Amino acid sequence: MKSVLAKSWQNRIVEPQKALRNIRPGMNIFLSTGSVEPRTLVHRLLDSTDYEAQDLELTQVVSFGDAICLEEMCYLKYRLKTFSAGWVSSAAISGGRIDLIPSRFSMVPQLIDSELINIDAAFVQVTPPNKAGYCSLGAAVDVARLAMEKATLVVGEINDQMPFTYGDTFIPVSEFDYLVKAQYPPHYFERCPVNDVFDKAAQHVASLIDHRSCIGFSIGPLFEALVPYLAQKKHLGIHSPFFTDALMDLVNSGAVTNRYKELYRGKSLVSYAIGTRELFDWLNHNPLVEFQGIDKVYNPLQIGRNQQFIAIFPARKVDLSGKIALHVGKDSVASGPAEVMDFLNGAYISPGGRSIFALPSRNRKGESNILLSVNTYPNRFSIRESVDMVVTEYGFASLAGHSLRERAQALIEIAHPDDRRGLVERAKKAKILYADQIFIPGRASLYPEDISTEQIFKGGIKVRFRLIRSSDEEGMRRLFYRFSKKGVYERFFQSILTMPHPKMQEYINVDWKQIMSIVGLVGEPGKGKLVAEARYIREQNRPFAEVAFFVDEAYQAVGIGSYMYQILMKHAKQQGIQGFSAEVLFSNIGMMKVFKKCAGRVEAKLENGVYEINIPFKDTQ
Repeated sequence: MKSVLAKSWQNRIVEPQKALRNIRPGMNIFLSTGSVEPRTLVHRLLDSTDYEAQDLELTQVVSFGDAICLEEMCYLKYRLKTFSAGWVSSAAISGGRIDLIPSRFSMVPQLIDSELINIDAAFVQVTPPNKAGYCSLGAAVDVARLAMEKATLVVGEINDQMPFTYGDTFIPVSEFDYLVKAQYPPHYFERCPVNDVFDKAAQHVASLIDHRSCIGFSIGPLFEALVPYLAQKKHLGIHSPFFTDALMDLVNSGAVTNRYKELYRGKSLVSYAIGTRELFDWLNHNPLVEFQGIDKVYNPLQIGRNQQFIAIFPARKVDLSGKIALHVGKDSVASGPAEVMDFLNGAYISPGGRSIFALPSRNRKGESNILLSVNTYPNRFSIRESVDMVVTEYGFASLAGHSLRERAQALIEIAHPDDRRGLVERAKKAKILYADQIFIPGRASLYPEDISTEQIFKGGIKVRFRLIRSSDEEGMRRLFYRFSKKGVYERFFQSILTMPHPKMQEYINVDWKQIMSIVGLVGEPGKGKLVAEARYIREQNRPFAEVAFFVDEAYQAVGIGSYMYQILMKHAKQQGIQGFSAEVLFSNIGMMKVFKKCAGRVEAKLENGVYEINIPFKDTQ
């Protein structure tokens, strides 16, 4: 037997047309967003031939549902206002059929509350009420509650397939003037397929995210690809506009605990859910996900309260200065410059926070996504000073704190190998790079990708090792100038007082056919200090290679040199090299210790105060 409450609210359900009779020309009608777009009410409203359903304004925070037919939009009947060029509305905005209200998402509630944007009616899709008489806003909160408070007509579209979610989602059934029964299921979204390019890019993005980080997620193949790599992290937190199937998988992996968040600890904080029916079933009565309005989710001050907040954004193009062209069309859900700015500012405030823009090195046409300039592209994020990291499938470029020349070098290094030479030449002509900038043809295709590791040494010193890059020029110069005169002499066998650009770029732009060079860095990825470099150079007359080391004097005697020797030896053996040779000053006791520790047999001959060393690999394991 049904309860009295069940009977009472079901008795209040009316046909959509009865609720729509209260609409008058000139009204502004708020519509809930995306998956919870009130499709039944919208379809009936737009199909109506009544005189009252004319000259209407429809307002949505983000327009990416399917009920509003933009192709058939009639200027005299209704217009859509939106705060974001979602994947449906971006083309219509540029064509003048939709009014875009430029605003940061965190400011939208203030615009409605101050009545700069008037709301006359609110159509929202909700769940059936629970035993206490409360409906849930389900998969989208944004500003729905505030819109309902301002509206003189509030219509709830009851959908029993909508998940009952927790947070600021509860609406007493008594607050609705009318209830209608949904005739359509929620608007589901299929998961994005992942290809090898996005998989590789996701690996690089994940390498920039530490345990206990709090993450701002979005929608698309990059975020689908991130899941298996982030699943290896511990105690991640979620503070994100959207909850998706990918985030569902990440939570289920156990990597997300939200234990170290400052805001809504223990819960993933979101405003929207977008995804499959499986996701909606999982969200139903799930206490692990907290839905709040965009005034909280997009508020930079709230975001910044979480330590190590990582804002991840999909990008369309990036230029050599760090300006970003964001997506348009289907890939642009809530990724306009204003939306990006809220989360980017939050990451800036957050202790240990950072922003990451990720994109494939090339588009589907095989054209480079890294350009000399993006000034002709729409939907630009031009505040290049705020861009921390850019990632492609070829690695990541750190931009924060670097000059325009250093930015260009770093970005060229993560472009598609076949596009790098052209980018160097264009950057030279634009005087972004030095006119004598070295570029070795074919170097990129020979670049070994199997050397990237980290190790903890004595005293808890953590060092990351990777191959040397053109953008390491300044780091190597600073390393050189930190050395004492004795240290420089022991490394180069002569007194060198300066290391200008021409000399240093010759040193770091190696020909991978002949030279292998690795560097060691301390500090966070992208913000680290270069403290060591080791290399071998193939000899011309025998299958040996000359080896040399350069370790910051403040980091010597902790094992860094020995570790780099092992990396070089392993790679050299793979390349068919049969042994190492070196020249070491008699006074360089530390270097001799490295060789004796790491090599099975060291042949050393002392002449004129210099050891001539040979280390055959056949005597080493």
